[in-house]
Amino acid sequence: MDIPHIPVLYQETLEAFKDINDGYIIDCTTGFAGHSSGLILQNKNIKLICNDQDDEALAFSKNRLKEFENRVTFNKGNFEHVIEKFKDYEIRGVLADIGVSSLQLDKLQRGFGFESETLDMRMDQTKLLDASVVVNNYSQVELEKIFKEYGEVREYKKVASLIVNNRPFHSAKQLAELLSKKMHKGKIHPATLPFQAIRIEVNDELGVLTRLFDSIENANLKNCIVAIISFHSLEDRIVKNYFKKWSKSCICPSEALRCTCGNNHALGKIITKKPITPTKEEIKTNPRSRSSKLRIFKFD
Repeated sequence: MDIPHIPVLYQETLEAFKDINDGYIIDCTTGFAGHSSGLILQNKNIKLICNDQDDEALAFSKNRLKEFENRVTFNKGNFEHVIEKFKDYEIRGVLADIGVSSLQLDKLQRGFGFESETLDMRMDQTKLLDASVVVNNYSQVELEKIFKEYGEVREYKKVASLIVNNRPFHSAKQLAELLSKKMHKGKIHPATLPFQAIRIEVNDELGVLTRLFDSIENANLKNCIVAIISFHSLEDRIVKNYFKKWSKSCICPSEALRCTCGNNHALGKIITKKPITPTKEEIKTNPRSRSSKLRIFKFD
């Protein structure tokens, strides 16, 4: 079987779950089942719940994992809902690799890449909002907001102005070429961060991630490993803040002179004081891994 994807931080992710001997591990973002295939082989007694919102990814993964069909449950949906749906299962692990999948990046018709002749960027193609709507219909003020907040684009006003004054755009390639021509060229392509911002807006990525963490918190998980792979600072900040919140034993206001809350509110402990990042060797073989960060938390 031709596997068109290299999962990031593969060995490090398997290591995070190596001591789980029973129950279910939920792979919130199965993609091509890169991590899932490793987990099902490594952890002989566990079962998997493989979730993805992309029909093409699920079809591929079902085929890849067909020999383990008695141990794998597939679920179509956004990962913000998967914990709630399976909360009554014996969940011992939660994995979320929250980057854009190789399937989406590599297939030009999905509209994520700089050379794409479409302008789409939907992870779930049943949704109505796509990149074409954002680029061609959002006001300049709305575009400035998403470029500033979701792309952390320094010249966010200039990018928004360029788009408004040169639309309509019919392809990602057309937009990337304009930004390449008009914006300052640094270490990365001038369209990289604007494209990130548009993609986050289209898929509500930060909102979805926040709701995933809320659902994990509300599920009252016990003896469970949560491992999250993020790819940019906005995602990583959300992961870090939730892990910090979950590990806090005292929840008294910072101005309190003494603890009155009981000092027993920690849900578990942070396993990774600093995020795990890819080795130079991994970055060399898989350049897309360069910005990835893995953080791990264990619920008691």
